[in-house]
Amino acid sequence: MARRPGLSVRVKLTLSYAGFLMLAGALLLGAVWVFLLDYVPDDWDRRMLHQNPNRQLLFGTFAPAAASVMAFLLVFGLLGGWVLAGRMLSPLTRITQATRTVGDGALSHRIRLPGRQDEFRELADAFDAMLVRLEAHVAEQKRFAANASHELRTPLAISKTLLDWARTDPGHDTGELIDRLRTVNTRAIDLTEALLLLSRADQRSFAREPVDLSLLAEEATESLLPLAERNGVTVETTGEITPAVGSPALLLQLTTNLVHNAIVHNLPEKGTVRVTTGTRAGDAVLSVENTGERLSPERLATLTEPFRRGTERIHTDHAGVGLGLAIVKTIAQAHDGTLTLVPRPDGGIRVTVSLPTGQPPSPPLAGPG
Repeated sequence: MARRPGLSVRVKLTLSYAGFLMLAGALLLGAVWVFLLDYVPDDWDRRMLHQNPNRQLLFGTFAPAAASVMAFLLVFGLLGGWVLAGRMLSPLTRITQATRTVGDGALSHRIRLPGRQDEFRELADAFDAMLVRLEAHVAEQKRFAANASHELRTPLAISKTLLDWARTDPGHDTGELIDRLRTVNTRAIDLTEALLLLSRADQRSFAREPVDLSLLAEEATESLLPLAERNGVTVETTGEITPAVGSPALLLQLTTNLVHNAIVHNLPEKGTVRVTTGTRAGDAVLSVENTGERLSPERLATLTEPFRRGTERIHTDHAGVGLGLAIVKTIAQAHDGTLTLVPRPDGGIRVTVSLPTGQPPSPPLAGPG
């Protein structure tokens, strides 16, 4: 924003300090003058006539001294105010320099303002905390962009290889080539749609309306039932009406991703998936757990990162793009919810999504007596 030049804050504070000091000095000298007049008797002029003093003479003696005092206060106020303002504003100068350093791209820079707690230290600490979050976010975005570029480059490179192969071998069966290109193209489309969904959820550019998670769970389960039957996985859905507030399309995508992951990350045969909905402590809760191999907490913590695949999928016909749980996490956070992953003792994981219902929690029922 273009601004007209003006006085610095230090100059304004200096003038304020000096002006206040001058005002205080003037009030003090005025009080002294009134005090002197109150103690001069009314017949002082007549009794002291032979010595030739009078009130004008008293004022003439007092005025130069008062002017000298006011001049001293002016100089002292300007100099003292300049020094005090500089000391008071030095933390702000340090914060300004840090802001410019960060603006040049040094996100790792921190103010780390020493001293006891005050408004400037509170501002500096809040700025440092913001830089920590910003640096982590930028690093995550760079890592995400690099991974996305790598993932998108793979199907494009495969398509180019297949097309070059078809051009050098015109007699090859085109049906097989078309099938392979269709598979690669489908994967690229799925990845692009997943990236767009992530961007939409992360920006929170969606309307919120009442939804029932239990209905979304039933819809997601029904749509994925053929996949579960082909993979020999039994899907169980239980729960009660679970009201929440958010985007029905995004929350359906969240539920579908969880159920899909639970199906494809399962035992080779006789696997199970349990989908449960309900309310707890004023939150709408969706829980999806599945059987499968045992996962360590360290390995589990990486599953929500984009393009991270926690296990080798048993069913390669639905390999996915590595964004399932990343999308779930982003959608949950966009709805002010939380995502929790807990390993099951016998193998597999339990994924729980908690979303605010938009209503205060119901009070507990009173017991008898």
